[in-house]
Amino acid sequence: MKLIMLGPPGAGKGTQAQFLVEKYGIPQISTGDLLRKAVAEGTELGKIAKSYMDAGKLGPDDLILALVKERIEKPDCKKGYILDGYPRNLAQAEAMEKLGKVDVVINLVLPMSELVNRLTSRRTCRKCNAVFNLTARPPKVAGKCDSCGGELYQRDDDNEKTVSKRLDTYTAQTAPLIEYYKKKKLLRDIDATHGMENTLASIVKVLDKI
Repeated sequence: MKLIMLGPPGAGKGTQAQFLVEKYGIPQISTGDLLRKAVAEGTELGKIAKSYMDAGKLGPDDLILALVKERIEKPDCKKGYILDGYPRNLAQAEAMEKLGKVDVVINLVLPMSELVNRLTSRRTCRKCNAVFNLTARPPKVAGKCDSCGGELYQRDDDNEKTVSKRLDTYTAQTAPLIEYYKKKKLLRDIDATHGMENTLASIVKVLDKI
């Protein structure tokens, strides 16, 4: 099963993908993880990626596509894979066609107001980088990490102004992408407003019909 997870920041794509990895035994592929791994290992693609990252730029579409192609050709992807947050725009989606067809595109849907609330409620541990949410997953002791007792803080990119800007960018880039997969009859909208377990159950219901 070849699956794409779509959804705005704060929708829970990564969390749901991890559940699906356990259930279906196929790997989760995140382009951010691929970039960091390639850079750390010093591969040819990693060296190219590092030059962009050092300049504070995003890697071009052809570089990201090459990293994805390299990853899905590995043995653990024979049964399929979960693309987490990729493709991000129409150009990437069209380029992905060269790598073969996907079976389904899961689109997590939430109201903008809830996304802003989720993202601005996020707190991160200064010591171990564990992530908490004041509404969905609060720490046992206010302001303290459950794991190491470190101080929890709000990252600069989790304030309301920055969050709103990120969501606007996502909407602008992703609207044509959603329509693209809808026309191909691959898109399945999933209401992600009723908690992680209910969202997962809705996704599994779709996937088990494939």
